[in-house]
Formats: sequence, C-alpha cells, structure tokens
Amino acid sequence: MSSTDLESRVRDALAEVIDPEIRRPLTELDMIRSVEVAGASDDDGAHVTVGVDLTVAGCPMKSTLVRDVTAATEAVDGVARASVDLGVMTAEQRQQLRSKLRGGSGDPVIPFAQPGSLTKVYAIASGKGGVGKSSVTANLAAAMAADGLSVGVLDADIYGFSVPRMLGVDRQPTRVDSMLLPPIAHGVKVVSIGMFVPEGQPVVWRGPMLHRALEQFLADVFWGDLDVLLLDLPPGTGDIAISVAQLLPSSEILVVTTPQVAAAEVAERAGSVATQTSQGVVGVVENMSWLEQQDGSRLELFGSGGGQAVADRLAGTLGTEVPLLGQVPLDVAVREGGDGGTPVVLTAPESPGARVLQGVARSLAGRRRGLAGRRLDVTPA
Repeated sequence: MSSTDLESRVRDALAEVIDPEIRRPLTELDMIRSVEVAGASDDDGAHVTVGVDLTVAGCPMKSTLVRDVTAATEAVDGVARASVDLGVMTAEQRQQLRSKLRGGSGDPVIPFAQPGSLTKVYAIASGKGGVGKSSVTANLAAAMAADGLSVGVLDADIYGFSVPRMLGVDRQPTRVDSMLLPPIAHGVKVVSIGMFVPEGQPVVWRGPMLHRALEQFLADVFWGDLDVLLLDLPPGTGDIAISVAQLLPSSEILVVTTPQVAAAEVAERAGSVATQTSQGVVGVVENMSWLEQQDGSRLELFGSGGGQAVADRLAGTLGTEVPLLGQVPLDVAVREGGDGGTPVVLTAPESPGARVLQGVARSLAGRRRGLAGRRLDVTPA
C-alpha cells in the first residue's frame, strides 16, 4: 500500500474521533494538523505520526485526545504503530474555530433565544430554599442524558450553587479566548458560577452584575446543539428569574415544592411570576413527599397535598392546565447520589425516588417546543 493511500485511510478513521468537549469530529474542527506515514511498504506495517492542534495549551482533555487518536489510527489496516504530536492552535485558528462553532459569526449570541432554536428550556424554580430544587435539576439532567438526549445545565443559583458537586464536576470550563467550553459530567454539559470562585467564598453581587453573568453564561459558553437546557434558579422571584424571562422568552417554569403547606404557599408565588413574564408553567414536582416504612406504609413527615395544591392554584391563576408531574419520596439514595456526584437515577435507577425522577424527565423531554419566540412561515393573504 502506498503512503498516500494509507494517509487517506487514516484521515478517514480520524473523522470518527470526537472532541470530548465540543462533541464534534476533530477533522471538522480542523484539529488534525498533519498525518505522516513512515514505512508504508514494510511487511510489519507503517509508523504513523498524527499532528493534533489543541484549542489551548492547557487542554484538560489532551490525554483523552491522545488515547482516542492513537486507537483510531492503529485500528487502520497497515498501521503497526501510531504516535501523536501535540501542538496548539494559533490565535487565527482559534478565531476561525469560534466563528465555525457560532455558525459563521464570531460574535456571541444566545442560541436558545434565536427564532430557529429547537432546544427546550426549563427554568427549575422554587419559592424557598431547602426543597431539593438542585437535586431535582441534577437528576432530571442525568436521566435525560442517559436516554440519549443532549442536555445542558446552567446553575443560575448564583448565591447557593450546588449543581457542580451534585454532578461531580470539579474543573472549570476550558477557555478558548472569549469562548468557554463547558465540562461534561454523566453526558451533561455544566456551567456554574461555583466553577469561578474560590471554595468557601460568597458571591456578593447586585442585580446588574447578576444579569450580566447570566447573559455571559448563555452567550459565551459553547453549548452546542442541545435538546434540553435546564436552569437551576435561585429561590424566590428576584433578579435572576426576571433576567431568565428577558433573555430566554421561550423558557418554561418547573416549580419544585414540598408537601408542607408553608412551602407550597411560597412555591405558588414562584410559579405565579409567569403571569408577569409571559412564560408558561410546565408543571409541579413535589419533593420529600413521604418516607416509606418497612411494612409498606408511608410516613408523611411534611404533611401531604402541597404539590397538588400548588398545581391547582397555578392552573386557576394562569388559566391553563398545570399538572403535578411527580411526587418524589424521601430516599437516602437520592441524598447519597447528590453528595457523591453521581445522581440517583444512575446509581440506583430502580429506587423509588429515581423511578419518579425518570418519569418526570421523560415527560418533559417528550413535550414539544412551544411557539413563543419562533418565526412562523406564514404570510398575510
């Protein structure tokens, strides 16, 4: 076999190697700098050196890239040994990459606010803290990703960020000049302010700074083609909730509450904000609904009926159906999964809490994207 033929076959094989952060083929991203073949006519096979240009010098996934490129190259008939020569993209190459990822424009835009976006955007809200909103968010994301969907999570709870821990993310996004490539955990792309502040340091920001941070996370991060984007909102109806409605007019609210009457009353306010922001409320999730006893009976530690009450009152306020999507029981496995960085839908998918969360995830994933903010192909008669 000639060197030219073998080089062509190697390049075809490299077209199947996916960048672990951007989730596109290396050849499409112009990361394959060169393919050099030595000893193609030898009976023992050729030695192929593949030149790969990393997006940044400190790319955290370079060992994965080296492994995958090596494996793909050595799987080609006629290749006895492969090696990888790592380089770094020039500023011009990075500019071209950013332009390609942004659809030909180098300027950052919020992709989910564009008329042609097909991404379902759900803002996970609660009236008060401590009801398990972030745990629900992390598990819904992991469950959807496990079902084969492309999922992103934006931890918009600026003051009480906890999603990185719950999804086991322990590194910052990779910075390609002004573009951020989010880390991926359990198949979910994750971005949080918690990735940018020292451990234990509080975030002391006011409204304009919060709005700008949210805008940057939506526009400067390369999310790719997501099926679903989940936003973990801070408790209540403050600046972030208003900014989400402004920046993502097609987003829908998912309310998380507990059965307790006091929590349910506050949760209703979080959903009622939709009347002022023109958002839809996709439904209610009741968390910590009961503790199942060994004899099969249920101990309702926080009372009962709060989730259904919130759904019914929101339906009356909004004039549309607001379903109670699920009641998640108190489950030690849910808490252990959150503390350990692997959601319960993955660690114990048959547990009571996991089954309910999987059902909620599938009901949300199966919904059609609303028409709000989309361009309709109609003309006046």
